[in-house]
Amino acid sequence: MEAIGDPREGPSTERAFEGETIQAWTEQITVRSVVASILLGTILSSVGMNLIFMSGMAPSLNIPAAMLSLFLLKIWTHILRRFNVFHQPFTRQENTIIQTCVVACASMVSSGGFGSFMLSMSPRETVENKIGTDVSAPSLGKLIVFYFLISFVGLFAIVPMRKTMIIRHRLTYATGTATAHLINSFHTPQGAQQAKRQVCVMLQSLAGSLCWDTFQWFYTGGPDCGLAYIPTFGLKAYQKGFYFNFSPTYIGVGMICPKFVSVSMLVGSILSSAVMLPYIEYKKGVWYNSSYKESSMMGSNGYRVIISIALMLGDGLFQLLMIPFKTIRNLRRKQEQLAAATNCFRGLDAIRRPGLSFDDRRRTHVFLKDNIPSSYAIIGYTILATVSTIAIPHIYNQIKYQHMIVAYIFAPLLAFCNAYGTGITDLNLYPQYAKIVILIFGFWINAAKGGVIGGLVICAVMTLIIATAGDFMQDLKTSYLTLTSPRSMFIAQAIGTAIGCIINPIIFCVFYNCYKSTGTYPAPFARVYRVIALVGAGGFKELPKYSIALSIPFFVVAIAVSAIRDVAVHKNWRIQYYIPSIAAMSVGFLVSPTTSIDMFVGSLILGAWNRADEESAKLLAPVVASGLICGEGIFAIPYSLLGIYNINPPMCIRFLDSDVNLKVDLLLAKQALSRS
Repeated sequence: MEAIGDPREGPSTERAFEGETIQAWTEQITVRSVVASILLGTILSSVGMNLIFMSGMAPSLNIPAAMLSLFLLKIWTHILRRFNVFHQPFTRQENTIIQTCVVACASMVSSGGFGSFMLSMSPRETVENKIGTDVSAPSLGKLIVFYFLISFVGLFAIVPMRKTMIIRHRLTYATGTATAHLINSFHTPQGAQQAKRQVCVMLQSLAGSLCWDTFQWFYTGGPDCGLAYIPTFGLKAYQKGFYFNFSPTYIGVGMICPKFVSVSMLVGSILSSAVMLPYIEYKKGVWYNSSYKESSMMGSNGYRVIISIALMLGDGLFQLLMIPFKTIRNLRRKQEQLAAATNCFRGLDAIRRPGLSFDDRRRTHVFLKDNIPSSYAIIGYTILATVSTIAIPHIYNQIKYQHMIVAYIFAPLLAFCNAYGTGITDLNLYPQYAKIVILIFGFWINAAKGGVIGGLVICAVMTLIIATAGDFMQDLKTSYLTLTSPRSMFIAQAIGTAIGCIINPIIFCVFYNCYKSTGTYPAPFARVYRVIALVGAGGFKELPKYSIALSIPFFVVAIAVSAIRDVAVHKNWRIQYYIPSIAAMSVGFLVSPTTSIDMFVGSLILGAWNRADEESAKLLAPVVASGLICGEGIFAIPYSLLGIYNINPPMCIRFLDSDVNLKVDLLLAKQALSRS
């Protein structure tokens, strides 16, 4: 009966793969998968680095990683087949391995803090322009050693919890589940045809994005030059940052992220740049020195950053406090489902009482077969934590041994909380934990002994453990649904992390040097983390006047709005669609309004596409968006290198007011007459 299938079990995914032999875990990781992972990891890390330097945030890259790995390996096997060279078939397990390696590498861009707490340590982006123990200039060798010391600890911290979260509690892990369904569909006959169409569309959008950025570059031979600086809504709006700059990246991000996120960001940008900022600028010379530049943290920009931090902390505190309640609610729901299932099977024989489908039985068997002993995980965590505890104080002398010991004692607890919360909400909340860690350890070390850098370094150590726990559990959920061995997934995660420890510091240094020479990248979250570190170390006096007083009401409002939104979503009230996301609004306070506008345009494009052809939009919109993001991200590397070597574009397109244009014409005419 089980071979034929029980109609009461519903549709089965694993029936389609029932005749497929599952390779041993040692055979699932191949040389070609490692080579593909290095190539794709480099590409997607470049994409992510460009995003965080520009806006401080990067979307999930699981879908482009899965699709590009399919594309590369299909091309590779096709070439070998044409030359009659023997090769192993490309399986969904190998597809999962590559996707895991690539995401482990690319996700380090965000979780490693390259655009936030790591950049905020540098002498640039400092609020108080101090030197000595309060700054630490990044260097390639130091970064590679530092990340090798701290990046692998998180893998061992969460391994003992995998059976509890995946098998016992059956947590959702929506991103990992969606990635698994995508990979499974690639390797079925119908899914292979869809995948071929998706890959073609993705490559077309990637090529279009790359060509557009290359074309634009030729017209950017000066400040505020290029087609990206068209004053779409007029010159006055343009001066406040409200214009559409035709960025493929943020149009793509707007197509991927939920609509309420882009709308919330736009609301935050309007409140910040169109309402609050004009009032603060009116107080120039009263609240702050008029000699400060607009971008200075002691000028008007400081108020935006402080209020954004208040919004982030308010929303983050609420989300952290809600995790126990959501956990209890989730467990209660599971108990109700189990009770209902038990009642349904009371009249059947003992074999049918567990209520597990064929898919669940097969997946559970494979997932538990290659067990990773908890003792190995504990020993590995202890050894790596001991090594980094001894080594890191020699790299950053603001850190003492006792700081590292306390961090490694509490990190597994926070990692478990984050991994469980990620399974329920699909939100990796490591940025919220990071801010709290900076405040606590910065206060402990204090400013006189280097509390600013100390808080940021401990933040990097703990954040990588906490973030890795959530990301790795997402990947283990993918492995569970694709019958990939947990052992091979662990090794794949370690390989991807090792690639990231080398590739990401190199890419970071390229962007950092380009940023140093051209000032192109705003990197807004670097200032945010710098301010949090200052506050933690007792640096309130360094903040702009009345900034703390202004931030308190925003902190309270953030908690209230987050609570109302959570209740509305839980009760399924219609008002939930009109309550903005505080986290997204806080980002809108930091980034230029043009970023929010581009993302909003992406959401509008997706909405129009859904209205015109919902089935096509569901299939192709994510891959079109991924292609747009990857194309501009790939161009960011040659663009950075051109900036470093002072190779300037040959032309400049600039948009001027008609009166200014008349003055320019008169000036040029006078120069022409003088030459003649």
